Amino acid sequence: MPVSKELLEYQKVDGSLRKIEQEIASSEERKKYLQARKVMKTALDKLDALDRHAAELIRLREELSAKAEETSKKLEEYDEIDELLDEGADVAFYKKNAQGLLEHLRSVKAELTKLLSEIDAITAEYKKLMEQGKQANKVYKENKEKAEKIEGSHAGDMKEIKAKLAEIGKNIDPKILEYYNSKRKEGIFPVVVPLSDWMCVCGVELPLLHRSELAGGNMIECEHCRRLIYKQ
Repeated sequence: MPVSKELLEYQKVDGSLRKIEQEIASSEERKKYLQARKVMKTALDKLDALDRHAAELIRLREELSAKAEETSKKLEEYDEIDELLDEGADVAFYKKNAQGLLEHLRSVKAELTKLLSEIDAITAEYKKLMEQGKQANKVYKENKEKAEKIEGSHAGDMKEIKAKLAEIGKNIDPKILEYYNSKRKEGIFPVVVPLSDWMCVCGVELPLLHRSELAGGNMIECEHCRRLIYKQ
């Protein structure tokens, strides 16, 4: 790939756009509103998870309550134990059954108590997240508006620079421009760099094998940082 004055000019103009973008991105207002948005997103995700968990706990609570009620009704049958004994019923049999039902009821009630405690904990966490979301939403709205004003103050300059880039880009190989813009989106800048003492700006020395490829103003890709290197 040959380097061209148009590509170098494109990068120079693009540097002005990047400077404005960095200024906007580094503003405290933008940082605050982005952080608040993150908090809101996290809170919403957690609230959704709590909703699903709470629904499952409520279902289990209903099941346990039904089991407790059923066991209690079976125990009520033993209220008339004296009459059964008078009729010659087996005392050991009824005693064993009653004891088993009683233990089962205690176990179910213990599970139910534990479940209710967990539901209370979820309710408290839910309220906490709702409050966090409420506060974050307030910060988000306040700073988003301020950040948009800052961005708006640069809108004219950015539009002018982008128009200039579009004009310069007409004279650049589309494949090279596509590669440049892909690296730019990755946060790599500058994308096109001159070789210095056979080294890329990232500090990696160009292998002897590839040095001849730079003849005639050609560019090669750095094996480390993926920038485009050319020899001045």
